[in-house]
Amino acid sequence: MHYATIKTCDIANGPGVRTSLFVSGCTHHCKNCFNEVAWDFSYGEPFTKEIRNKIFELSAADYVTGLSLLGGEPMEPENQRELVPFVRNFRALYPNKTVWCYSGYTWEQLTGAEACRCRCESTDAFLSLLDVLVDGEFVQDKYDISLRFRGSSNQRILNVPRSLAAGQPVLWQDKALFSSHSM
Repeated sequence: MHYATIKTCDIANGPGVRTSLFVSGCTHHCKNCFNEVAWDFSYGEPFTKEIRNKIFELSAADYVTGLSLLGGEPMEPENQRELVPFVRNFRALYPNKTVWCYSGYTWEQLTGAEACRCRCESTDAFLSLLDVLVDGEFVQDKYDISLRFRGSSNQRILNVPRSLAAGQPVLWQDKALFSSHSM
């Protein structure tokens, strides 16, 4: 897996101050994508052990509330396979910090309710490690600058633990800022 960039002190991709990892590789190719350069799976640098450790280090500060995974597309199968052990380690180090993931795939596609190439042997494990999933492709015709933590109105902000428990999408509420993994 390659990554396009790492943002520290990111306040745009989830509540609080976050460390954000932008992975490379995306097959959606959404019109007017903000990160088109990251569609290429080989773009950027390899996601090495040193880079993982750097992200862990950057996330250690008390003011960092969590990790956000963006792209490219974190839910491309080849990216999921690399991200599952990384997020497991992040959770072990920081059980009170949240993990957000942005995906152009929908909840229904990721959980297998709708057939999709993104679903693989790592998907269930990956979902179980997330607090929040922002799902759905960016749609230019539904672009709305007033939306919090998403770009177009078709995208949903989902509480993953509650969605998994309910067997259906459950919207994230702003007041639910703490990781259900830490409760």
